Amino acid sequence: MEPLRKVTANIPRDVLDHAQRLTGKGITLTLVEGLKALDRNARRSALRQLRGKVRFELDLQRTRR
Repeated sequence: MEPLRKVTANIPRDVLDHAQRLTGKGITLTLVEGLKALDRNARRSALRQLRGKVRFELDLQRTRR
């Protein structure tokens, strides 16, 4: 189990309510999901920065065998 950190935050009620409706989860799980989404977006942006800088070749016919 990952170590937990208890936090106190002031979040606008309408923002939190909307996020909970989208996730269908409670407050904690909604916040965790949102923080993970921020991390995924940052990683995608970092990968986009590599566009055109990495040589990549793939033989689709060979990989499908």
